[in-house]
Amino acid sequence: MNKKKLHIPHFKNEDAERDFWANTDLSEYFSAADFTTVSFPNLKPSSHLVSMRVPDFLMMRLKEKANELNIPYSSLIKKYISQGLGF
Repeated sequence: MNKKKLHIPHFKNEDAERDFWANTDLSEYFSAADFTTVSFPNLKPSSHLVSMRVPDFLMMRLKEKANELNIPYSSLIKKYISQGLGF
């Protein structure tokens, strides 16, 4: 099936472009041959530094537990936070 591709219009602003693409069938503007394989080898999830005070006994127990599991204690903290949030 050899469809003729439509010309992509020019847009006044990003909102107009966003609305256009949200309500448009992409197959009318692109074919599979238009796309190429892309790789993002260095893509890493963004993260934020968090600083908080933890009682000594809690930190010591956390490090002991991480040592038992053979993982860094910071990874264990992230795991506990994720579980607490239901992820």
